[in-house]
Amino acid sequence: MWTLHILLYSLLFSLHSLCSQTCPEKCICEQTASVQCFRVQAIPSGIPRDTRKLNLGHNHIKEIKSRDLSNLPGLEEVILSSCGVEQLEGNTFRAQKVLKTLDLQKNKLRNIPRGLPSSLESLHLGHNRIHTLQESTLQGLKKLRLMNLQNNLIATLRSSTFSALTMLESLFLEGNKIETVQGALRLPNLNQFSLANNKISSLPSTFFSSLQHLKTLDLSSNLLNKVPHDLPQALLHLNLDRNHLRTLKSRDMVQLRDLATLTACHNRLVSVDGSLRLPSLTVLELAGNYLRVLPGRLSARLEKLDCGQNHIQEVTHQQLSGMKQLRHLFLENNTIQHFESNALRNCLHLTNLALEQNLLSTFPNGLPETLVRLDLKGNRIVTIEEHELKSLKRLQVLNLRNNGLSSLPVMSLLPKLQMLYVDGNPWNCSCELLKVKRALLARDVDISSDFCSETVHTSVDIWQAYVMTQDKCEETEESLPEKQSEHTDNEDYYDYDL
Repeated sequence: MWTLHILLYSLLFSLHSLCSQTCPEKCICEQTASVQCFRVQAIPSGIPRDTRKLNLGHNHIKEIKSRDLSNLPGLEEVILSSCGVEQLEGNTFRAQKVLKTLDLQKNKLRNIPRGLPSSLESLHLGHNRIHTLQESTLQGLKKLRLMNLQNNLIATLRSSTFSALTMLESLFLEGNKIETVQGALRLPNLNQFSLANNKISSLPSTFFSSLQHLKTLDLSSNLLNKVPHDLPQALLHLNLDRNHLRTLKSRDMVQLRDLATLTACHNRLVSVDGSLRLPSLTVLELAGNYLRVLPGRLSARLEKLDCGQNHIQEVTHQQLSGMKQLRHLFLENNTIQHFESNALRNCLHLTNLALEQNLLSTFPNGLPETLVRLDLKGNRIVTIEEHELKSLKRLQVLNLRNNGLSSLPVMSLLPKLQMLYVDGNPWNCSCELLKVKRALLARDVDISSDFCSETVHTSVDIWQAYVMTQDKCEETEESLPEKQSEHTDNEDYYDYDL
């Protein structure tokens, strides 16, 4: 029996030694048939024949020849990203009959490799120097589901180039130099498509006619001056940011009944058709345009409306009356002077309201009790009345920086308050205001330590009055309770889940 154990041990040791010898130098060979190599200048010889995943990323391999991978027929995934590859010999992957994923991102390729295996499902060619697309190089890729060509030098997009990719679900062409788009894109299974950051000023009227399953479309950072014609009815997410749009009209999007997210920030919008006839819309982002009024009669399912950085002058109940599901309303950097009392009374789920950098002279009245964050920085508010705070039982963050405030009401009216920003106001640091500060610190509210650190009076008469009544102000800054938590100055804090 002892002899048998010795023989088995010797056999296992010999097998381990044999396996160890088959792994090339500078490589790690794992039992999962995965091999990763470091600091190599060519594909190493001697890679185990049964390897399924080969990771050669971040090496220095300028050229790859067909014989380099000929002895690895079982490869399912090959990673050659960031290697400085300039040339791939034709049919380099002809021996890989089961290859599913090929990653050649961040190299110096000028063309799509020829002779790619028909088994391929994911092809990553982003961040290369590809300037033209040849239909012949994509023939036979019947199983390809994802193709990434972002950040190349493609100037012309011919839809026929992709006609063989009948199973393609995701196509990424952002960051190229595309100016001209020709023909209709016939990809019946396409689900996600990006043409962002190109130079496209228009698209053919039939371009989307065969994309009946497209859910996500990104056309941001182009030169479009109108919404493309005949957008796919199945769209859920549409990004039109940073174009030259001047108006959004219902007739251009009436078919998009399932659209949930529409972003058209940083365009030249001066008008948005009321309602847009988008019944499923939950997110509408229109920041950085030239709107003078809030879009009216929007979807009752809207949860987020961003109209910051426009020229909006007032907020009324009529504009927001139908938005019962609204959670986030961003109106910062406008010219709002009038905020109608109880304008948000129908917004029964609103948690975040951003009104910073406007022209408000009074604290908005009748705000919903659901608010968690309220930002009023950079307005002209000179006073806050107690009744204006009574409803805000859930407020956690209040930003009052850079207004005209000299005093604060009793902040116990805000039982959930965690952060209070007060810098940049002309405070009258009276005993009453110091009491408010002490009460906030006792509750561990995050407030600037410089806020009313001592009683200060610039007027001689007021100072004399203070001296006469200073016995009423028993505690000074030195006796204020010590802050337990570290102060944070993060005025951009937003918690969208609250």
